[in-house]
Amino acid sequence: MHVRKRLDANQAAAYKCGMEKPSTNASAPLDSEACYRALSARDTRFDGVFFTGVKSTGIYCRPVCTVKTPRASSCTFFPNAALAEAAGYRPCLRCRPELAPYALQQNLAYAVWQRIAAGALNGGDLEGLAAQVGLSSRQLRRVLLQHFGVTPVELAQTQRLLFAKKLLQETDLPMTELAFAAGFGSLRRFNALFDQRYGMAPTAVRRQAKKEAKSGDALVLRLAYRPPFDWGEMLRYLAGRAIPGVEAVLADEAAYARSVRIGDAEGWLRVRHLGAKMQLELEVAPQLAPHLMFLLSQVRTQFDLDANPAAIDAHLMHDPLLAAQLKIASGLRVPGTFSVFELAVRAVLGQQVSVAGATTLSGRLVQRFGAAFGTPIAAVTHHFPLAEVLAAASCADIAHIGLPASRAGTIVNLAQFAAAGGMNLNPACNLQQAVEQLKSVRGIGEWTAQYIALRALRFPDAFPAGDLGLQKAAADTTAPNGRLTEKQLLARAADWSPWRGYAALLLWNSLSNKVTA
Repeated sequence: MHVRKRLDANQAAAYKCGMEKPSTNASAPLDSEACYRALSARDTRFDGVFFTGVKSTGIYCRPVCTVKTPRASSCTFFPNAALAEAAGYRPCLRCRPELAPYALQQNLAYAVWQRIAAGALNGGDLEGLAAQVGLSSRQLRRVLLQHFGVTPVELAQTQRLLFAKKLLQETDLPMTELAFAAGFGSLRRFNALFDQRYGMAPTAVRRQAKKEAKSGDALVLRLAYRPPFDWGEMLRYLAGRAIPGVEAVLADEAAYARSVRIGDAEGWLRVRHLGAKMQLELEVAPQLAPHLMFLLSQVRTQFDLDANPAAIDAHLMHDPLLAAQLKIASGLRVPGTFSVFELAVRAVLGQQVSVAGATTLSGRLVQRFGAAFGTPIAAVTHHFPLAEVLAAASCADIAHIGLPASRAGTIVNLAQFAAAGGMNLNPACNLQQAVEQLKSVRGIGEWTAQYIALRALRFPDAFPAGDLGLQKAAADTTAPNGRLTEKQLLARAADWSPWRGYAALLLWNSLSNKVTA
């Protein structure tokens, strides 16, 4: 049954600004009146959806900026930071546009944007990025121009400069290290572009910065989100599935920690919640400084920081079952993972066993095949096994941790698939294509593929309808055996699209906080 949406004034404004129903062309003019109302209200739902350029100051801000609201005639609105900078505006030092959560859509242009934000063009290899996408560099340039109004190089430059500004304001990294961490080929190039674009030297930004206290030599950075955010539920979910030795939920700190290996660099990270600031605090080992752009992108994805709760809740609230859960679980996110391969292996280990059983098996796998690594966090002692290591292992060796031979074989098949690049999906790949690609691995069926697509590949409409917990949670008292069939659940979930993944989290959460997947 399709339910017609009723919009209040704020929701209607959200549509006009592109918050809930984004335009296919993100560089198209925004509704200035609707944006100004959101700006005047400092509405957090619009953070990252648009930026305000103030003509009288030459500065652009987030809609949540605490400075005095400028006159409407002084404001120009932009759907992304790159367009604001291309128009000659420089970022606000108070609200810091680089902190804004992204307003991403599920399409090719935004998928490419995510890769650029993670540093895909820091080596200047536009042809390489285009090849990953399956386009020519000319076609890629046209796609980004159409959606964002800027070229790939302009988009990458804005991301580098904003990231450098973030590091200037939040860390004490030496300038040379900072320039390289932000993707610049030289300190000279960084200084010249920063001065050209922002009209000031990087040292001037650093002198004005008020940095957070840090632990020892660790780097401390902040990541913003759109409220609400149910941090307690996020930690509860992750705690039940944390891989022993690799990751841990630290109950006394209300924090998440894990080991990190990026190329030859090894380190660790810890994440805490700063509820009053609507941010997460990320503590990172200094050895990981050269990889900060990629690392922060992974953490944003893992904790679903770019989700738009207002848009998701407005859609799911029309189902009475989900509406009841939304009232007690506001701000629920889909917990992700730092490593796609790691989550995929964990999903295979969870086939036909309890969550606790899968956690035990994952710990044994780490002890047998993982690499020991010392961290200041007592519970984090190892790196997860590399795909190449498990791909070269025998089924008998893997089965020794307590697995049936068939499931051990699935892990070997999955590791070989990942080592050959099978997990590196084309940005243009849709959910069904991703699921089919995963199911090409012998031993991975629909449930496992949908679960990996939901938590690791970040498809918000992924939905493991074969899950027994979901079938029970969605059933009413008249359902035979107390649950729906997979076919019945898929039919029920049709109206939840394109947010079926969030509906799944709400249903799992409804089972009296029992872990079921």
